[in-house]
Order: sequence, then C-alpha cells, then structure tokens
Amino acid sequence: MTTTKKPSPKTFETATFGAGCFWHVEEAFRQVKGVAATGAGYMGGTTKNPAYEDVCSGRTGHAEVVQVVFDPKQVTYEQLLDVFWSSHDPTTVNRQGPDVGTQYRSVIFYHTPAQQQAALASKAALGKAKKFTKPIVTQIVPATTFYRAEEYHQKYLAKRGLSTCPV
Repeated sequence: MTTTKKPSPKTFETATFGAGCFWHVEEAFRQVKGVAATGAGYMGGTTKNPAYEDVCSGRTGHAEVVQVVFDPKQVTYEQLLDVFWSSHDPTTVNRQGPDVGTQYRSVIFYHTPAQQQAALASKAALGKAKKFTKPIVTQIVPATTFYRAEEYHQKYLAKRGLSTCPV
C-alpha cells in the first residue's frame, strides 16, 4: 500500500509595525516579495474594537499599525525591519509629517522573543551607524490585540492607483 504524503502547509509569521499613517507603510510592505498579506489596523491601546475616529482622538492609546503576514523562507524579519526603518522618520515622537498624535508613533510590536532581539539589534545598529541625525525614538514592545481598521483603510493607496500619500 502506498501513501502520498500531503505537502506541509507553508509556515507564515506575523510582524506588526507602527510608522505613522498606515496607508503608505502598508503599500511599502505589500511590495515585498514573500509578504503574503498586509492589514491596516490598531494596536497598543486600551479600548476594545476601536474605530478610526476613536483612535484619532488620541484617547485610546492605540497606534496606527500595519500587520504583515510573511513567509520567512522568502523574506526575513530583518529585511522587514529594513523596510520599516526606511518608510518613516523614527526620530520624531508621536509625529510623521503632518500627522501628530500618539496614534502616529514609531513602534515595533514584536510577536516572539526572536523578533524582539532582532528589533533591538537593528535599532542599536542604526543608532551606532548614525544613520539618522537625531536619536531613534521607536518603541519596541510586545504585540497586543490587533484590531483591523475599517475596510476603506485596507490597501488604501493601491485602490486609488497611488504608491505614496498625496500629502
């Protein structure tokens, strides 16, 4: 009797990054080979099931984030960190461009101890290399519940045929 072994399902990992408004950041990650899915959402606050208006009030404690599902055989977490660092200014506290508030903070939400160590090492290496003229203020904290943003925020730029924010 012969048996056919089923191929094992791909093992994907999840990464979550806050780098200001999630529209541009989501688009940057969507372009990376090995990224299976992205989602704009909210993380790091105290309000359950927050809406965009709640998060924009600054009272929920949430950051606008992009959750990235990726195949580590095609793209490493370290490569995703490179995209994160290059897609925003990690030296401004609670601000990216014209967007101001704690919801726009620079933050890495790690899902595993390995991600935590990689994020800390990456931040330290950038600081040591003096890649930025000011100190990096990015928070590196444990992932909490991810709340998916409203549908109109998902792939916002792609739906409009844009690759960057028009601001």
